Amino acid sequence: MSGKILESDFFKRDTVEVAKSLIGKKIIRNISGNFFCAKIVETEAYLGLSDRACHSYGGKITDRNKTLYLPGGHIYVYLIYGMYDLLNIVTRDQDHPEAVLIRGVEPLDNLDGIAKNRFGKSYEELSNYQRKNLTNGPGKLSKGLAIDRSLNGRILSEDYLYIGEGEDVPEKDLVITKRIGIDYAGEDAKLPLRFCLRDNPYVSQ
Repeated sequence: MSGKILESDFFKRDTVEVAKSLIGKKIIRNISGNFFCAKIVETEAYLGLSDRACHSYGGKITDRNKTLYLPGGHIYVYLIYGMYDLLNIVTRDQDHPEAVLIRGVEPLDNLDGIAKNRFGKSYEELSNYQRKNLTNGPGKLSKGLAIDRSLNGRILSEDYLYIGEGEDVPEKDLVITKRIGIDYAGEDAKLPLRFCLRDNPYVSQ
């Protein structure tokens, strides 16, 4: 389903490069042989100790952010607003607690399963509005792919969640902007660290 699986070395590279190169790759959730597959179309890079938007900013290790200090290729899932689980993939190494947030994905396989996770009904039963908003945001995609905090701290694996090769996106099809919803980060909020697949309908609004 995924093609070649991306090994942990892929994620131990420069975080910005990982965030860019994840666009077009496939993300696969495996729940006891029930697979949900989607294409990554939007990511954001979070650059660790000096990035005010990153949970590891300043270097204080807490129960919430300790996963960021694991080697690249680990899964970091955290809760926001008391209701949304957000999926991140840890990058680099324990001395550089950084990560890439997966912000938007395009459903590829098991659309009925993804729709039932999100809305409790089959894909055919969804309204046009619901289809458009199926996985075009970090909280939405986590619900659609049944990703929750039980995955936090685990290494990417075929057994439950992994990322495989997909299409290589040319530079001209990559849109780069500032990150979303991090006004508290001051000047760091303006950094061009959000990467999107141009004209894809599942990029978050």
